[in-house]
Amino acid sequence: MTRRLFFKVWLPLLLALWLGVGVSQIAPHHFLWLALLLSALLVTLVSVLAAYAVARKMTRRSDRMVGFAGRLADGDLTARLEENSDGGIASVSCALNVAAARMEESSHILENRRKELETVLDSMEEAVVAVNAQGHVQWTNKVMERLADGSIRAGHALVQTVRDPDLLACVERALRERVVAKGRARSIFPGRIFEISVAPMLGGSAVVVLHDVSEIERVEKTRRDFIANVSHELRTPLTSISGYAETLMEEDEQLSPQAREFLGIIRKNAARMNRLTEDLLALARIESGEYKLRCHPVAASALVEDAVELFYGSLRDTEIQLEAGERVSARVMADTDAVLQVFSNLLENAAKYGGVGKRIVIGAQRIPGAVEFSVQDFGTGIPSEHLDRIFERFYRVDKGRSKDSGGTGLGLAIAKHIILAHGGSIRVKSELNCGSTFFFTLPLAAEEAAMEPEAASAA
Repeated sequence: MTRRLFFKVWLPLLLALWLGVGVSQIAPHHFLWLALLLSALLVTLVSVLAAYAVARKMTRRSDRMVGFAGRLADGDLTARLEENSDGGIASVSCALNVAAARMEESSHILENRRKELETVLDSMEEAVVAVNAQGHVQWTNKVMERLADGSIRAGHALVQTVRDPDLLACVERALRERVVAKGRARSIFPGRIFEISVAPMLGGSAVVVLHDVSEIERVEKTRRDFIANVSHELRTPLTSISGYAETLMEEDEQLSPQAREFLGIIRKNAARMNRLTEDLLALARIESGEYKLRCHPVAASALVEDAVELFYGSLRDTEIQLEAGERVSARVMADTDAVLQVFSNLLENAAKYGGVGKRIVIGAQRIPGAVEFSVQDFGTGIPSEHLDRIFERFYRVDKGRSKDSGGTGLGLAIAKHIILAHGGSIRVKSELNCGSTFFFTLPLAAEEAAMEPEAASAA
């Protein structure tokens, strides 16, 4: 308002006064040139003042925008620009304020989600640690901080706090190969056992989850020790019962037929109990780690032939035919006695539950990195709902029939643990009225495994 009053009123008045004073002193022929000169100077002065005013106004707006951007860069998402009614600038200010408001809203949402995730992680029973691509700790939850007693800190290398080789190997594998690595650690914290799961994340980092299974391991060890001790203690009285029953049946000729029948039942059940205790002891020994394998390279075809030769005689008095099917000469790493025990358990199972097919076939075929053995029967098969539990201890598909046949329910569980100890796997494929096939794998010997890539490239 002041600038407009100056230009419209005071400046013309001053010029008029100045010209009025000097008119009498100026020659008539110079008056026109003087008026033009004064008009030009006046226009130039007005233009300079107007440009200065506009430039100052734009500078102030630019300074406000720079300050607004600086506050946003510093994390102050509450910053806003003053809106005015000057056309395009007003629309720019409005757009920037809307963008800032949305950024503030998104920041609040992200912060709330971060707090929720932090609460969830802190409420977990598992210890969680995130590491970057270089193996440095990014963050941990409260459980891990309690376990580490405050010694683990963000920014420090994980190896400086945790020295367990199994954990560090899993972290290294997850970071290098970008796969989920699993393991078990026993030396992270004294007296505790942890299951390890390391999963890769975006950006080359990884998250480590430690699940404390110390109590589970303690209970399992107690159970194994109890079974082993009870089984061991039962062996002596069962042997005595069986021996006395056999002695009475053989030497006492005055026994009545009914007494002999009862003694036969006693001897039969004592023998069954004895087999059960032997299987329990074997299973407890395998699960406890006391079962030591003596693995050496052996031809897969030789294992199949030995199994057929060893058990052919036991099936001679039955109508079941035992055959050797497809075989391969590839060598595998195996403990021969242990693998023959697996064949024994699978053949006994096939004879009891698949014997109605009158035929059992043992075979072996090569697969990548291993040889897969099979024991096939042509009996009634196994219902699909039982396939997932068939290798559990004491699990029976037909409980009444199993008891009549004298099975212990541990044969398949023992076979599973022996194969797992070899580093292989075991599974079953079955269809009702079409029989069942049990498959197990054994890893190739070192020389066979080394030749496999060459054979694949040649093919």
